[in-house]
Amino acid sequence: MEKATFAGGCFWCMVKPFDSYEGIEKVESGYTGGHLENPTYEQVCSNATGHYEAVQITFDPDKFSYDQLLEIFWMNIDPTDDNGQFFDRGSSYQTAVFYHSEEQREKAENTKEALNASGKFNMPIATKILPATSFYAAEDYHQDYYKKNPAHYNRYFVGSGRAAFVEKMREVFK
Repeated sequence: MEKATFAGGCFWCMVKPFDSYEGIEKVESGYTGGHLENPTYEQVCSNATGHYEAVQITFDPDKFSYDQLLEIFWMNIDPTDDNGQFFDRGSSYQTAVFYHSEEQREKAENTKEALNASGKFNMPIATKILPATSFYAAEDYHQDYYKKNPAHYNRYFVGSGRAAFVEKMREVFK
């Protein structure tokens, strides 16, 4: 098993895209990239800890590749937004790929460069490629939020503008 860590804005919206594939064992919401040990949601939302809301994926690379994970990631974010995602603003909602190996770093950099050169976006790709650091699981009520609170999740997903953007990206990435 390997790990992949992605920050794509609100972690509630980043679990579901990865959660239904053979070879993906676990998708966990949490916090990474900051300087405070075991931060709480409130601390991270203050934008004072340096953490990103992120998902950490445990996967079997023989069944589901890191390249496939990257493709899902890029299709579910606005990689040109350097101050958050959709209506979630601030550093804790910025996008990043946190690599766990040199191979992951190279693949992330290559896909970022290809996306930048593709002409699919009018602005440069702002998503950072960073070394993985400590990952702290978010509070239980944040885990699998789309399953536990589907009505609220769906209102948020649509109301934030993410649903329309993701639908558009499916067409762009065809």
